[in-house]
Amino acid sequence: MWCGRLLSSPLARARPVAPGSRGRRAQSALAQLTGILEDQLDAIRGAGTWKGERIITSKQGPHISVEGSPGGILNFCANNYLGLSSHPEVIQAGLRALEQFGAGLSSVRFICGTQSIHKALEEKIARFHQREDAILYPSCFDANAGLFEALLSPEDAVLSDELNHASIIDGIRLCRASKYRYRHLDMGDLEAKLQEAQKHRLRLVATDGAFSMDGDIAPLREICQLAQKYQAVVFVDECHATGFLGPSGRGTDELLGVMDQVTIINSTLGKALGGAAGGYTTGPRELVALLRQRARPYLFSNSLPPAVVGCASKALDLLMESDAIAQSMAAKTRRFRSKMEAAGFTISGKEHPICPVMLGDARLASVMAEDMLKRGIFVIGFSYPVVPKGRARIRVQISAVHSEEDIDRCVKAFVEVGKRHGAIP
Repeated sequence: MWCGRLLSSPLARARPVAPGSRGRRAQSALAQLTGILEDQLDAIRGAGTWKGERIITSKQGPHISVEGSPGGILNFCANNYLGLSSHPEVIQAGLRALEQFGAGLSSVRFICGTQSIHKALEEKIARFHQREDAILYPSCFDANAGLFEALLSPEDAVLSDELNHASIIDGIRLCRASKYRYRHLDMGDLEAKLQEAQKHRLRLVATDGAFSMDGDIAPLREICQLAQKYQAVVFVDECHATGFLGPSGRGTDELLGVMDQVTIINSTLGKALGGAAGGYTTGPRELVALLRQRARPYLFSNSLPPAVVGCASKALDLLMESDAIAQSMAAKTRRFRSKMEAAGFTISGKEHPICPVMLGDARLASVMAEDMLKRGIFVIGFSYPVVPKGRARIRVQISAVHSEEDIDRCVKAFVEVGKRHGAIP
């Protein structure tokens, strides 16, 4: 009886597979996939938006070595705002943490991946931002991926600037709240969206503090005023502000005098604060407690490596001891912007060390960046999908450890290359 049922089953009635036919089908599927991928890659190359990777053979810093480029190269496109990526004290702190706590935890935080240095860094971050608590993530991308889904329900609403960072956009996509997108820096449109969102239980306004592609700064005073008027919570991503904006480098909320009105801050350890990796959320104690229970990137990602924690902790120490490094950047930023504008270039943003040289054409941005490298200047052309179509640019980033001579040399190269390619008269 049992054998009869087996023989009459769909599996038993299936025709035998000819030897090698599965391999042929697999090869055919692979050939199809390869063809699709090649078409897409050819389209990217044809549009002039191909993004190559240059190989650095030295430490990160204002002066670097690049594979295939003879001599020293001036680096003007790193997020190394304070020059701490290769600071001797930061490196030594990382080495001490590596020796004392090992290479890694081989685990997530709640299982067996929390060390004393993780807790100490979280406390230091909260103290730096003058908030109640903080939680570490492998990156700020993860912090943004973990926040919205854990915090917001279908009863809630999130209102997001249309030019927010991709990690904010992706984080918002993961949550089930109602989603409103307001025009970039447009407070009239934000107010209209807040009025529309009054039907929801909780309203969260989400914005970058400093927008990384254009170098402009969110009008946090006005945002906080609207949030108070319509009983909304304000969230700010400070990745391109922490460490150097504001009198003591706390960020855009300090710069604009609204530290007591911004409820939640996400930021990174991978830019001004040592440049290695890691991100965090800081804010109310209850929020951080909830994220430890529900934020998926926190629950399912390995703990930050001890060396990274050690480096970031020392970077924060240096920053809290003195604001001299952060303040030295402002004059250098003004020097670059004024000289470039005098030469005929259009520089987006205002007073931020992100200085986008607006070119419009993706191919022009790519070709000019390559010519800049030949003159010993490391910059990168940005084009779609990193920035909107028709808004291609070369993004220059000023560091506190660039000298005035470095900046003048960069400007001189831009003028030579810009004239050669017709970007300036």
